[in-house]
Amino acid sequence: MPGPVKDVKRVVLAYSGGLDTSIILKWLQLTYGCEVVTFTADLGQGEELEPARNKALMLGIRPEHIFIEDLREEFVREYVFPMFRANTQYEGLYLLGTSIARPLIAKKQIEIARQVGGDAVAHGATGKGNDQVRFELAYYALEPDIKVIAPWREWDFASRTALIEFAEKNQIPIAKDKRGEAPFSIDANLLHVSSEGKVLEDPAQEVPDYVFSRTLDPQQAPDEPTYVTIDFRAGDAVAIDGKDLSPASLLARLNELGRANGIGRLDLVENRFVGMKSRGMYETPGGTILHAAHRGIEQITLDRGAAHLKDELMPKYAELIYNGFWFSPERQMLQALIDKSQEFVTGRVRLKLYKGSAFVVGRESPHSLYDQDLVTFEEGTVAYDQRDAAGFIKLNALRLRTLAKRDRRGAPIE
Repeated sequence: MPGPVKDVKRVVLAYSGGLDTSIILKWLQLTYGCEVVTFTADLGQGEELEPARNKALMLGIRPEHIFIEDLREEFVREYVFPMFRANTQYEGLYLLGTSIARPLIAKKQIEIARQVGGDAVAHGATGKGNDQVRFELAYYALEPDIKVIAPWREWDFASRTALIEFAEKNQIPIAKDKRGEAPFSIDANLLHVSSEGKVLEDPAQEVPDYVFSRTLDPQQAPDEPTYVTIDFRAGDAVAIDGKDLSPASLLARLNELGRANGIGRLDLVENRFVGMKSRGMYETPGGTILHAAHRGIEQITLDRGAAHLKDELMPKYAELIYNGFWFSPERQMLQALIDKSQEFVTGRVRLKLYKGSAFVVGRESPHSLYDQDLVTFEEGTVAYDQRDAAGFIKLNALRLRTLAKRDRRGAPIE
């Protein structure tokens, strides 16, 4: 059991309005005897959020203590785009749709706690997953002395049935589809939707068709490809097919294009920060297109050394975000390096979208480093003399030749 009731006076809860967080809300009131402030973030999950306000009111939350904020533009501009400048993928595949949303939610909770005089924050993450770590590392980075309540690590509910019984006892509305065990759990925002648990827990079994919600089956996608152009300015996408769009509007449009062409499905077994492996299905339609396009524009605007250094650092950067260290000094240091690399990443990329894939088919930039005179097989300029390659090769081969001569002399003396 948690400490004495007097320990917490006012807690800011990350509140979706769903059954689980509504149970948490009531549990906080009963267990801690504290005042609860709810915060509901619109990150583009595609759900109507006003019901969350109504349910919070019904559970006794004061109107001035119900916060609902549209964070879609801030989410994409300040979190998704900086991450995509690094071509970030965790374990080479995952575009970090859930991971990148947590620091923003946590940041807003802390801001609200300061505004209303809250001395604690609470979240609905379980004790087995990564989200508990992400939320709490962010809380402590922003407000070192904040009290954190993680109900799933504290309460005694041992089953879904026990949760339902608690809800019924406390007159918390339960939708018909929430009475049984959910077939899988979902987390969604403008960047992606993730599905985990239950029917997906056996990694040997193919993901059932009914799990997918944001992408058309690639086999059912149009037989004709869709062509699209994406304009970049200093590493960030700013326009689609020549039309300027805000960050959130641009990602939403890419999601539409990706959905229609079956792009962005990922069946992944990943290594959680807490130590276990987890199987999940991710749909990131717009993000998959954006990732391919950003790599395309970098191909002609980044110097080899800069590009290769970015690729070497990206796994570390991705791991920091996945593990919840968005507000750490090392992530901020890497971000400064990444952002510096993007100064000339400006131009247009043309992509072909077809049955689950996004192919870069053209790229152009006023800052392009691609020199056709240098690479052509025809007679070009005098900037590159093919005879110079002989000395370049011999110098690079020097250590290899030295090693080969030594090896010919036989094995080392023991």
